[in-house]
Amino acid sequence: MSDLNFEGSLILEKLAEVGVLDDFFEAVDSDNFENAKRLLKSADIDSETISWVLSKMQEADGEH
Repeated sequence: MSDLNFEGSLILEKLAEVGVLDDFFEAVDSDNFENAKRLLKSADIDSETISWVLSKMQEADGEH
């Protein structure tokens, strides 16, 4: 998945469907990788995509 496709992606839609989108953004903002991973799993996101999201969080660490 490219960086350009993340906004409005199926990832965010799936998180919204299960009602954890705000919690996910809080986890990202606080660099809470474990909680972000748990929330992604709860939205039935595949492990490859979860790894991609977590790597993007790692890259952005301290830049927000």
